[in-house]
Amino acid sequence: MSKKIRIVLLSSIIFLFACQAKLEHIHTFGPEGFILLDQDSNTVRFPQMIKGKVGVVGYIFTNCYDICPMTTHNMQLIQDEVKKNNIPDVEFVSISFDSDYDKPSVLKKYAKLLNLDLSNWSLLTGDKYTIKDLMRKSSVIVVKSDSTVYDNGLKTYYFAHTDRIKLIDKNGVVRKNYTGSKIRIREILSDIKKLNEE
Repeated sequence: MSKKIRIVLLSSIIFLFACQAKLEHIHTFGPEGFILLDQDSNTVRFPQMIKGKVGVVGYIFTNCYDICPMTTHNMQLIQDEVKKNNIPDVEFVSISFDSDYDKPSVLKKYAKLLNLDLSNWSLLTGDKYTIKDLMRKSSVIVVKSDSTVYDNGLKTYYFAHTDRIKLIDKNGVVRKNYTGSKIRIREILSDIKKLNEE
């Protein structure tokens, strides 16, 4: 057997075992969860709101001009692939950590601006103490930078933050973390299928 064939066979075996490996249990959000508001001002309890479904959860703020739009776009690509592959019971959630600005009406405009399909996607916000606790529980670091006020009165600001998408199983347990702006679509689709089969 040639060296090239041996390498291909070994790579195939490693890939096969990697695909079959179960995803570890990373953490839960606690039994109480978090009371939040969605883009329609409905009160929801996260992550209980997605119980029985696999959750794809991204952390954003609407004034972000680099990482967050990429994360949201990647979630759209994942949503498209979930539909194309007829994968059932998948819910998408974007949680804003900018509770001062990202009120439900702002999240609704953001969803419309980005043409998000809200049939299985919610955008969430909450009071600053709840959001701060949720970010801590999610291991998402958020640090507000200095703001700039322009002559026309426009104020801009930025948050340095963890670039994150989380995959949550049907029982509300976080099973995997990904870099939201650089996520590999095929990888998360494979992981979603694994969780749907559990």
